[in-house]
Amino acid sequence: MTGARAVGASPATSGQRPTRGAGRPAGARHGRDRRAVVLPGPQGRRRVEGGDRPTAAVVGGGIAGLAAATALAERGVSVVLYERQPCLGGRVAGWPTRLRDGTEVTMSRGFHAFFRQYYNLRGLLRRTDPGLERLTGLPDYPLLHADGTRDGFRHVPRTPPLSALGFALLSPSFGLRDLRALDPVAALPLFDVRVPEVYARLDDISAHDFLDAVRFPRRARHLAFEVFSRSFFADPRQLSAAELALMFHIYFLGSAEGLLFDVPRGPFPAALWQPLAGYLRRHGAEIRTGTSVEHVAPARDGGHRVVTDRDETHHDGVVLALDAAGLRSLVARSDRLGDAPWRAGIARLRTAPPFLVTRLWLDRPVAADRPGFLGTGGFGALDNISVLDRWEDEAARWAARTGGSVVELHAYAVPPHLPRDVTEKCLIEQVYRLYPETRAAEVVDSRHEWREDCPLFPVGGHRDRPTVRTPHPRLAVAGDLVRADLPVALMERAATTGFLAANALLEQWGVRGQTLWTVPTRGRNAVLRGLAGWVSG
Repeated sequence: MTGARAVGASPATSGQRPTRGAGRPAGARHGRDRRAVVLPGPQGRRRVEGGDRPTAAVVGGGIAGLAAATALAERGVSVVLYERQPCLGGRVAGWPTRLRDGTEVTMSRGFHAFFRQYYNLRGLLRRTDPGLERLTGLPDYPLLHADGTRDGFRHVPRTPPLSALGFALLSPSFGLRDLRALDPVAALPLFDVRVPEVYARLDDISAHDFLDAVRFPRRARHLAFEVFSRSFFADPRQLSAAELALMFHIYFLGSAEGLLFDVPRGPFPAALWQPLAGYLRRHGAEIRTGTSVEHVAPARDGGHRVVTDRDETHHDGVVLALDAAGLRSLVARSDRLGDAPWRAGIARLRTAPPFLVTRLWLDRPVAADRPGFLGTGGFGALDNISVLDRWEDEAARWAARTGGSVVELHAYAVPPHLPRDVTEKCLIEQVYRLYPETRAAEVVDSRHEWREDCPLFPVGGHRDRPTVRTPHPRLAVAGDLVRADLPVALMERAATTGFLAANALLEQWGVRGQTLWTVPTRGRNAVLRGLAGWVSG
């Protein structure tokens, strides 16, 4: 889940140094890492007062857009949030559907893990759920490879470098011979990841080739590939090694929050976005779902005209919080936005291969010892299995009433040439292989959701990604595709860049911005940092 560092978002532009430790805001209250870094927002008056309030359009109602709209509305800005779909949440949205048995349920684009180091996303959710009671933790992050190798993170120490050492000692994927075979010099960049420097080091090689250079054990490749690389919905041969290194830093080598995570207790709309929509409306924001923005044009006063499929409105500031295809398309239609280099970079943004989410409503339960979530490797296209009725209340109610179970399957980065119906059948066959008791179950109903809208972070692609700031001072960009000079990714990058985009506009109006948090912004161990610097120098 970023713009050229928004003022107040990093020491490069704010004149303020990031600080650790005390004064932890509500959004990071459950964080365990004492080295988490606070990034003060731009300074100014507390909020906009009086009748002449600036107006802001936020285009896109996913996590990035919701974060931007929240920070702006809280400070008195008159916000209009435009979303093309009928529901909020972006790639974490949900919508109603009726099963063949007549039950109304919520379908979505599948499982999302809310890691404890997602400080800014969790801070956004705390606006309506201060104790994060609508999230629940899963006991482990279990992984299973087709060769029988099993791994997990429940007993791994959280604090680096003990986390890496503990995992190597506890994991059957690593043997003593594997550890001896590692190239410690090639691996050193993983122990001092800094943004944007990591892109200068590693963006021009693939994740696959980097792990080859490190001589990463073959038996453990599924961990690096399936857990980290495929989280980006991309084949490791296409993914930038810089993104892989950043993921290792955020989740394993740079943060003491560990690799355990939370999941929503209910469907995404009820647990997350409907409460946040109510919060925004109480702060005066207007939410216009089902509204497509067709064109954005700069105005002479520094604002912008926003043209939708229904009307045209002038706004003092605009945040574009769209996916790669949506941003590319809107900029192409808005011929006066940006300068030539900026527009060319947007035009080169790429989308990751298709992914599939299959959800099965079965007439009998899966075995009681099956985990709520299982990451898989070597099982064809299958990347993970979730048993939704283990944690989601809607699925649990259906399972209790029918005696069945609700099982969800993910296939990331599906080769586009594969027939979709064949992939769907193959996914279900892998479930029968992993959970044999499901073979005898009747499928009460099923849903197959195919999507192709996740950003691709290809080798050498970092230079083309937009920053939060644009050639127009009152136009900002946000989303998980946006370049951030901070150690954030995926949903946390979306939330962080949304807040940074709001900060960029708030600074224009002399209003105090949102304080942010990140995992440590460099390697934790001074000796390893020094060695990494010596090798790169």
